[in-house]
Amino acid sequence: MTKFLSRWLVMTIATGVMVLLLPGMTAVGKPPIMGIAAFALFMALINASIKPLVRMLTLPLTIITFGLFALVLNWFFMSLASWLAIGLFGVGVQIHGFFWSIIGTIIMAIVSSVVTAVIDH
Repeated sequence: MTKFLSRWLVMTIATGVMVLLLPGMTAVGKPPIMGIAAFALFMALINASIKPLVRMLTLPLTIITFGLFALVLNWFFMSLASWLAIGLFGVGVQIHGFFWSIIGTIIMAIVSSVVTAVIDH
């Protein structure tokens, strides 16, 4: 449970940085951190549960497309997390297009790596 909570914290920080840097990402909710935290919660849940299985099942398609299908999967998971957070809690992060989700994925990966390295040391 502690590992999941720390992963959620890292994901919340990464999502916050992503929303601050990208005009194509909008935090929904008052205060905006509630939307960011809700989105990060669903991203952490998706990453821990269905993402590994879906990646394994779609590995042949990802190899055939030279990894481009992984971008589509990331967009789908971000859109799913956004839809769940806004639909269930009324707060979340709106993603304004496929391009922004690609840039957002890159930012979240970099920030998550840095924050995880700082926390682990």
